[in-house]
Amino acid sequence: MAPLTGKVAIVTGSSRGIGRAIAERLGKDGASVVVNYVRNADKSREVVSAIEATGGRALAVRADMSQIADVRRLFQETLDQFGRLDILVNNAGWFQPHPIAEVTEDEFDAAFALNSKGAFFAFQEAARRMSDGGRIINISSCSTAMSLPGFAVYVGSKAAGEQFARALAKELGGRSITVNTVSPGFTETDMLPQDPEWRKMGAQMAALGRLGQADDIADVVAFLISEQGKWITGHNIQACGGVVL
Repeated sequence: MAPLTGKVAIVTGSSRGIGRAIAERLGKDGASVVVNYVRNADKSREVVSAIEATGGRALAVRADMSQIADVRRLFQETLDQFGRLDILVNNAGWFQPHPIAEVTEDEFDAAFALNSKGAFFAFQEAARRMSDGGRIINISSCSTAMSLPGFAVYVGSKAAGEQFARALAKELGGRSITVNTVSPGFTETDMLPQDPEWRKMGAQMAALGRLGQADDIADVVAFLISEQGKWITGHNIQACGGVVL
């Protein structure tokens, strides 16, 4: 029997990239997966089809995670469809690098609305609705442990989610719910800048000498969600190939 058989997972921002890899991995491991998207309906249907092709169950739900009403509707639709919630992977994020001198108010608000407020209210819904013994994973970035020019708004908004997760781990520990952050490094997705020199720099900064792949991150998430990960909570796992040492 697959290790997550009978479990229900929400993976936010899972129509592409790291979120897609995580959703497909959890589906392969037996979970029923809610594939969240905001714009990429066709891509989200591809993820659902990929999960169903391996014998899993999946549902695509459109919800803008920067909007509290949408966050709450996502969780309600999950319970309406599957009757329970065991896993939340908070992956949806917004990244638009600019030096502080060039950041607009709209860009600042967009980053904090999704990366900070969206994460907080997703955690709140999980705290209210998740079954005891569940798993919550917050996807952040190893850049919060670095000082990269142009990343101030991104790392500031992502760092808030890391702190929310640490507090939540203490609040939910009595229910055997673990809460951890996974922080990818330079990972081969369309969020990574396409500039070849940037990608070369990312590979060179990693101790393992390459860019990460979305499946590398999904493997880490799958371990933390598994029964073998039950004694790990309140941590920030730097899944970055040694960029941060």
